[in-house]
Amino acid sequence: MAKIHLYVAAACTVVVALAAPSLAGDPDMLQDICVADMMSPIKINGFPCKANVSANDFFSDRLRNPGNTNNPNGAMVTAANVENFAGVNTLGVSMARIDYAPGGLNPPHTHPRATEIIFVLEGVLEVGFITTADKLFSRIITKGDVFVFPRGLVHFQQNRGHGPATVIAGFNSQLQGTQAVAMTLFGAMPPVPSDILAKAFRIDNGLVDAIKARF
Repeated sequence: MAKIHLYVAAACTVVVALAAPSLAGDPDMLQDICVADMMSPIKINGFPCKANVSANDFFSDRLRNPGNTNNPNGAMVTAANVENFAGVNTLGVSMARIDYAPGGLNPPHTHPRATEIIFVLEGVLEVGFITTADKLFSRIITKGDVFVFPRGLVHFQQNRGHGPATVIAGFNSQLQGTQAVAMTLFGAMPPVPSDILAKAFRIDNGLVDAIKARF
């Protein structure tokens, strides 16, 4: 049964990558393979190809084991993207495993370069995204369910069950980018001026500074 779940999760990833190539986050590839050379000093939009390639470049076991959820959010994202899985370079696809302790939250964030689709391996989660018209689309999903988050929109997942939860995520980009809303605003370096955040959130500067101290 576990193998079936993993096959479905992998299929979800393929669907994201192939369903609408004209809308993919990455440009079309110009050769069969281009395994990323992470040591190259050349800077381009993406990563240059390395010369010596083997089957291991197209393999990753990063999603095999649960992530450590002993952190303030109670959740851990384990990515398999071009930064640690060189074979996906130029292929316009990547994956991640997200583990949640009971009550654990993958806090509101965006992926500027990719649509995300998740498949629930275990647990009960509340998931949702917010459109640019400030409309929330949210629901409860459970084992075997699939949910999609449109590219660039703020979204979240929280474990609403009594036990751990796990999802497999697929992205139509080799490096989707992740921008957590709270960390971006309150943990940026150099910091966003407190008076700007105070006015935006309609709170006083002292409260802004107190929130910044947590990040």
